[in-house]
Amino acid sequence: MPILEALFVSAALVALAEMGDKTQLLSFVLAAKLKRPLPIIAGIFVATLANHFVAGAVGAWLATLVSPTTLKWIVAISFFVFGAWALVPDKFDGTKEYSSRSVFITTLVAFFFVEMGDKTQLATVALAAKYPSLVAVVMGTTLGMLIANAPAVWLGEKLAQRVNMKVMRWIAAGLFVLMGVLTLVAGDRL
Repeated sequence: MPILEALFVSAALVALAEMGDKTQLLSFVLAAKLKRPLPIIAGIFVATLANHFVAGAVGAWLATLVSPTTLKWIVAISFFVFGAWALVPDKFDGTKEYSSRSVFITTLVAFFFVEMGDKTQLATVALAAKYPSLVAVVMGTTLGMLIANAPAVWLGEKLAQRVNMKVMRWIAAGLFVLMGVLTLVAGDRL
């Protein structure tokens, strides 16, 4: 069951943390400018899979460098920081021009680089350090990104007007803090 837990927790945390995030705002912009949902979603999928695999591999590697107790505290503190970070709304600078020659490549490149250093990428590092299944974590975080971004591409502005991003940020923050607390009370069982 730890594999399913890693998958579901990773998906839920990332899906909620992604609400109002700059990559979700990028999804809205790409959908409005390029108007081709399938290649945009495919680009988001491949970019997220690549980005989060690298982040997850870093997290798994970090888990081998420190003692379980030290790792527990690093992961817990990381979750607390992500909880605070989730409360800060992102703003997207929509001044970039995107080529319409290849919607997929444009989305892939833009999404991969915008996700660098983002809270969901760093959360993937922490989740991969916490859970032993790198595949489950990366699948979960990628699924979470698609849960948040595919509707943004398909429904665009109509969805943005109906979803209360402030409430979603508070829910994401609460889940990150809960994960931090659970990490601390789990003892040395990471």
